[in-house]
Amino acid sequence: MGEGFTWDTQDRDRDIQKAQEAWEKALTYIKNPDYRFVLLDEVNIALKLGYLSPELILQGLDQKPDLTHVVLTGRGAPQAIIDRADLVTEMQIIKHPFKEQGIKAQAGIEF
Repeated sequence: MGEGFTWDTQDRDRDIQKAQEAWEKALTYIKNPDYRFVLLDEVNIALKLGYLSPELILQGLDQKPDLTHVVLTGRGAPQAIIDRADLVTEMQIIKHPFKEQGIKAQAGIEF
C-alpha cells in the first residue's frame, strides 16, 4: 500500500501494522462482488515473515463471492495456503533487471 519495503524500515511492529492495514483494505475488495479479480502482490512474503497469519488469509478467502478470483503472489507460501489453492506455480528467474543490470525497484511497477 505504498509503504515501501520492510527491509527499509527495520521496524517489525510497524511492518506488521502496515501489513494488517493492507490486508483489511484488500479484504474490502475480496468481499465486494463488483470485483471479479483481486491480486495480492507479495502477500506470501508477509505470511512468510509472520506479518499476517495463514488462518487470517484463509478466513478472508472464505468470504469471497463465488465468481471472484483471488491471486496471491510471493515466495514461500505456507502449506495451508498451498493446500487451499486451486493453482500453485513456482517460478524460476531466467533474467532479472535488478540482479543483472542493477535497475532499482520502480514506483508503479514493483511497489
